[in-house]
Amino acid sequence: VAETTAPGGAMSTLDALKEVLKKALIANGLYRGLHECAKILDRRQALLCVLASNCTEPAYVRLVEALCAEHAINLIKVPDSKQLGEWSGLCKVDKEGNARKVV
Repeated sequence: VAETTAPGGAMSTLDALKEVLKKALIANGLYRGLHECAKILDRRQALLCVLASNCTEPAYVRLVEALCAEHAINLIKVPDSKQLGEWSGLCKVDKEGNARKVV
């Protein structure tokens, strides 16, 4: 995913994705983890799937990519799994608002 910032203060793709994930988490519409995501993708209930590019299990990547391709679900890859974990709420937040123990 290429990060592009247009003149005039427009959001980059990753900034927009961060906002979408935050709103989905608040609205209880965010599914995290391989098992939950595979079920939702197979039921064709997902509108978007986000996958970390640095995933170490090639079988997981093949499964998610195949389910997205089979059911015509949009797939976005982000460069870092820790960053994706922070955006999707898989972390602890300390008193200063910094993310700690990111999964």
